[in-house]
Amino acid sequence: MADSIDDSATGEHIISASWVIPVVPEGDVLTNHAVVVRADRIVEVLPVDVAKERYPSAATTHLEGHALMPGLVNAHTHAAMSLFRGYADDLELMDWLNNHIWPAEGRWVDDDFVQAGTRLAIAEMMLGGTTCFNDMYFFPEVTARVAESMKMRATVGMIMIDFPSRWAGGPDEYLEKGLALHDELRHSRLVTTAFAPHAPYTVSDDPLRKIQTIADELDVPVHMHVHETAGEVSEASARFGTRPLERLSELGLVGPRLAAVHMTQLLDGEIDALADHGVSVVHCPESNLKLASGTCPVAELVDAGVNVAIGTDGAASNNDLNMFSELRTAALLAKVSSADPTTLPAAKALTLATLGGARAMGLDSEIGSLEPEKQADMIAIDLSSVFTQPVYDPISQIVYSADRGQVAHTWIAGLQVVRDGQLVRDDATEIASVAADWGKRMSEAKS
Repeated sequence: MADSIDDSATGEHIISASWVIPVVPEGDVLTNHAVVVRADRIVEVLPVDVAKERYPSAATTHLEGHALMPGLVNAHTHAAMSLFRGYADDLELMDWLNNHIWPAEGRWVDDDFVQAGTRLAIAEMMLGGTTCFNDMYFFPEVTARVAESMKMRATVGMIMIDFPSRWAGGPDEYLEKGLALHDELRHSRLVTTAFAPHAPYTVSDDPLRKIQTIADELDVPVHMHVHETAGEVSEASARFGTRPLERLSELGLVGPRLAAVHMTQLLDGEIDALADHGVSVVHCPESNLKLASGTCPVAELVDAGVNVAIGTDGAASNNDLNMFSELRTAALLAKVSSADPTTLPAAKALTLATLGGARAMGLDSEIGSLEPEKQADMIAIDLSSVFTQPVYDPISQIVYSADRGQVAHTWIAGLQVVRDGQLVRDDATEIASVAADWGKRMSEAKS
């Protein structure tokens, strides 16, 4: 199989599989179908015989026993924090942040750290079927550089936080550096930007007002932790006299550009307001469970018409970037929370993990489903394994039985980045070795 679906950038490639899952329409499973790709885009999704007749000179690939579907979209990450995987476990969120993670970041996080951690994260995501991620972390220019080098699609956050870090000395410098990065990436085919104010409790009103104004001018998303814990909400109410979401609304940030992450503490009226204003919610079920932060009311959000996406959060609090595990947990958690086994069925969960994430990132015209004119971001999942046999419903098998180790092939913008379960362009062993060296250094300093 060629590295690229279309190396010549002029011909077509017909890729067929036992099942093609386009995501739109939701729940559709196509048999005897193929995806026709030219360069970086999908041309058509149509029956195999028709495709071969219509494109007689096209290269052809058939993946027997595989499901071909859009790549998974990880709508909330801190990619470089993969180097903190397991660094501080079994702690309450604010203890974890204040006493462990933030001090470690102050000591270790620099260009080299972010490069090594992002390479590790991207390798993990590509091998696990994720073709796009929405990142929030320091040194975003390094994250962008690594993503472009590894041919990964990403949105990198123009980080904002009140206090200084090793990347910037304060809000003005964060904003200046973020806008410079936005300008630098204007013509990137794979990497876009979003404003990424950390959270209402770490960013004051004036920087948030500036972000709102510039986000409107540039038409870029805003990616922010909101209502992550009950403590955050009660502290904000005491400090500002309003709940965080109400404060963000007063500052003009509650609208279709906002991707609000976690949202475990929501009142009925707030859910209605999110729907009315077109806000996207990014659900990170396993991180929230591990930190005991609470449960996002996914069923109520979906019923209200809110776009919901799925994210892993960082590997420091998850402790992986496994979107298969995440979407399964999201589906099961929604059922037990609602006491209704019909809540968030498999097809809907798959939509959240693909098109839902694309919508939250403002990329739904480009990715998230297998449709003509969209980017050829696709994965092929081998369902012939003993773990997923027999196959009555491929979507149910993907959500409830399959795991990331069954991702055989991954393409991003028509370029194959994983073949037969192995990275095509990068050395996973070398990436893991560099990460292990970082872990040894930090572990020795910690002890």
